[in-house]
Amino acid sequence: MTTNVEELPNGEQDLPIDRNSLATLSGKINQVLADALSLYLKTKNFHWHVSGPHFRDYHLMLDEQASGILDVIDPLAERVRAAGRTTIRSLGQAARLRTIADNEAEDVAPGAMLAELMEDNKALAASMREAHKLCDDLEDVATASLLEGYIDAAEKRAWFLREAARPR
Repeated sequence: MTTNVEELPNGEQDLPIDRNSLATLSGKINQVLADALSLYLKTKNFHWHVSGPHFRDYHLMLDEQASGILDVIDPLAERVRAAGRTTIRSLGQAARLRTIADNEAEDVAPGAMLAELMEDNKALAASMREAHKLCDDLEDVATASLLEGYIDAAEKRAWFLREAARPR
């Protein structure tokens, strides 16, 4: 997988981590960013297209979840930049890096939407855990700290989706 992560021309960085390790970590964070962008857009898609007897509740929950996902993107991208690396520059690059698939189906049942988003949030949390392990290995406590909160939020979103999808 190509990450298209480049060093700053003068090699400046603000993190005390060697360049090879920074390249690895930045590549993983960029993949997390690509997945977050993908999950954000899918969550908004389902927010816009959900229907049925629980429309209002699902519509509001998905909008709230999309906002939470969006909140992850800028701080993580700024950590990559603080490392002297580049981050995602386009939707095309994000599409190449992501592991979370689109859903462009015309008609998706609300329960299927919630189940798919639950699995995607679990996948995002797992990817963030991999990035967190790299941070621990490199003693990058600041990025690890950011990821801890984001992992908790992704797991909470998955829990809410699981509970909302339960048959009554």
